[in-house]
Amino acid sequence: MSFAVERIQSHVGDVGGIPIQRSLPNRVRRTIGAWCFADHAGPATLPPDQRMRVGPHPHTGLSTFSWMIEGEVLHRDSLGSEQVLRAGEVNLMTAGHGISHSEESLTDRIHLAQLWIALPDAERERQPGFQHFATLPRLGLGGFDATLLVGEFGGERSPVPSFTPLLGMDLAAGGPVDAVLRLRPGFEYGLMPLEGEIEVAPMGHETVEAIAPGTLLYVGPGCESVELRAGAACRLLLLGGAPWPVPPLLWWNFVGREPAEMQAWALDWAREDGGRFGAVRGYDGPRIPVPPVPALRRP
Repeated sequence: MSFAVERIQSHVGDVGGIPIQRSLPNRVRRTIGAWCFADHAGPATLPPDQRMRVGPHPHTGLSTFSWMIEGEVLHRDSLGSEQVLRAGEVNLMTAGHGISHSEESLTDRIHLAQLWIALPDAERERQPGFQHFATLPRLGLGGFDATLLVGEFGGERSPVPSFTPLLGMDLAAGGPVDAVLRLRPGFEYGLMPLEGEIEVAPMGHETVEAIAPGTLLYVGPGCESVELRAGAACRLLLLGGAPWPVPPLLWWNFVGREPAEMQAWALDWAREDGGRFGAVRGYDGPRIPVPPVPALRRP
């Protein structure tokens, strides 16, 4: 069975003082399953007076998924949640109808993946919520120490919920590794390197693809397995999901369907009380103002 394989170069940027590489959304590929945004932040060591500080800002129509690899980040939100995210833990904030939050690093060293999951139509106006997961299933996969972030794999199931079929897995190896992972042919996948160089050989694809941080490899539906090889220590995320029928509309911190929604949400956040997004208590600094809404088109 034929399937698509695409190499996607990340955009380089900065969030709150931390260097980031953004793999999704991209001109070539907007989503992988319901994963609609993928940032690799760090690894970075910052002076104490330049630690990451992201002021209160709004979200709607999505879940934010934060996977901490090194360091600690303090999360606050308009529900009153206050949670330190440490290495090996996940924060899941489901914005639904609307929420606002802030993030501050508590350590000089920081390395994390920040991902967004688009909510399906039936759930995107749900009440907001926040969940913290300190313990996640671990698997040994052919030399990889794997952490199952969301979904099911190898007879294990992550406690992190999702509203659409999804897979998220962190694969880390301290030295040379050669492993074959079975995939669900109905899913599409993204392999997102975080450290080191990995050779990827999707079964049925003629070319072996070498990828490193800054390049995401997309593997379309129809692939049944993938071989991962590395000659030294490496780390990558495997993201998968059922293909999203129509790409959602993304602008700033919002995930929607219509340009008119974005205008309404921008006006809400511009209100003194934050409108549907509420207010974050405890953050010592200003909230992030809404930028001008550009001319947007439906996907």
